[in-house]
Amino acid sequence: MTQHLAAPAAPTSGTDTGWWRDAVIYQVYPRSFADGNGDGMGDLEGVRSRLPYLKDLGVDAVWLSPFYASPQADAGYDVADYRAIDPMFGTLLDADALIRDAHELGLRIIVDLVPNHSSDQHEWFKRALREGPGSPLRARYHFRPGKGANGELPPNDWESIFGGPAWTRTEDGEWYLHLFAPEQPDFNWDNPAVADEFRSILRFWLDMGVDGFRVDVAHGLVKAEGLPDLGGTDQVKLLGNDVMPFFDQDGVHEIYRSWRTILDEYPDDRIAVAEAWTPTVERTANYVRPDELHQAFNFQYLGTPWDAAELRAVIDSSLAAMRPVDAPATWVLSNHDVTRHATRFANPAGLGTQLRTAGDRELGLRRARAATLLMLALPGSAYIYQGEELGLPDVTDLPDEVRQDPSFFRAAGQDGYRDGCRVPIPWTVEGSSYGFGSGGSWLPQPASWGGLSVEAQTGDPGSTLELYRSALTVRREHPGLGAGTAVEWLEAPEGVLAFRRDGFICTANTTGATVRVPLPGRALLANETVMIVDDMAELPADTTVWWAV
Repeated sequence: MTQHLAAPAAPTSGTDTGWWRDAVIYQVYPRSFADGNGDGMGDLEGVRSRLPYLKDLGVDAVWLSPFYASPQADAGYDVADYRAIDPMFGTLLDADALIRDAHELGLRIIVDLVPNHSSDQHEWFKRALREGPGSPLRARYHFRPGKGANGELPPNDWESIFGGPAWTRTEDGEWYLHLFAPEQPDFNWDNPAVADEFRSILRFWLDMGVDGFRVDVAHGLVKAEGLPDLGGTDQVKLLGNDVMPFFDQDGVHEIYRSWRTILDEYPDDRIAVAEAWTPTVERTANYVRPDELHQAFNFQYLGTPWDAAELRAVIDSSLAAMRPVDAPATWVLSNHDVTRHATRFANPAGLGTQLRTAGDRELGLRRARAATLLMLALPGSAYIYQGEELGLPDVTDLPDEVRQDPSFFRAAGQDGYRDGCRVPIPWTVEGSSYGFGSGGSWLPQPASWGGLSVEAQTGDPGSTLELYRSALTVRREHPGLGAGTAVEWLEAPEGVLAFRRDGFICTANTTGATVRVPLPGRALLANETVMIVDDMAELPADTTVWWAV
């Protein structure tokens, strides 16, 4: 077997437990991060070339969204071959070089795993279609006869997350289940061959040297017995808010217990992270019990508005839910599936709506910077989505003809504005793609992108990039930050959050007005200028401050 460099040593931010408990993990969306060959599409060579930037930023690990062989019906989340790299991103040799370079820099690599569904171009599914009803390959997916006199109706009333029925009829009359696009047929995890295959896939990438997996749709693998109807409800509104027969079924936990035994076979603390949309943080905690996965995304926190009372409630419930299972809380504000928080916090009303004034944009950015400092002060692990460290907003005025999000092209379901957070990020002030690559970019970048680039912000003490760099440095060096299970809330004016950790206090003013509080200690970092007057600190609107005490 190929010899690989050892994974980097665990961060030393106040804990001697697993590195993931206080890691800051940076999400790279490969097609939009950096283009190494000038074809307008980001790739592994581009990511590899920018690893020193991520090291300098101060993150601990890099999570790569899918780069597997795929027809790209859903930006790579329709996988045709789990052991091959799509040519648009490079080769297995490129992946090997990226992993090696990351380890040399002290960075870990987490790769996306997509176990709920494959591409309809996966060899298994193509054979299933060829071999017909009753064949062994069909049993690896959910094929069913239809309802109605001639089987002309779907087997049940489930709807696709992308809108429309969750079933597509084949030429021989049977229907197959796809909770997402028709090009993404769901695996049948009751079939032993599926479980065997994914155990093999895990070992393939662990042998390649990856440090962990982000598990896509971790809550969706097991469906309720008999695939029962939901019954005429608005299913999209129930997602993540209620029990559903195709999400968060208890049977998924047996799968993850088997995966944990594989992860534990390998040295250097290999991990798995669940993308699990559940009705409550208590249900999310089930995925990170000691014999299951290591982390789960905290979507309840991501969806919380910039409001002190609501933030405190979700922080308390998150920490309380994770404590009994001895798992770290995770905190995240943006990812490749949601409106960037620099836009969301300025205009919480809806996806795809434009920030129409400079004041809107400034408000969103100020709140986003304050929210980031609050997030990085909390106990546990934090996730950063590429470009948020530049203060990038969503691009909300993309022409319809350039959009590629599959949900945009369906009559119902999501709003279809995920393309807005996927526009390639800017590296330089000038150039046809602001340093993304020499061949333009697969989605058009706004004319303002150069002013938000890494080049423009580097060395500017007031920039969002330098705020992130400073925050991650302080977070790593201060013994009171990083891992932990609790905060001590302090008395504070309405609209202000204040909590203490070891030798550290965080104050966050979520209101639109300046608020005066007793001076907590020596200011370490703030997203806005704080005035000290007569032993009182004046916190500007939408400002978070870190204090040493």
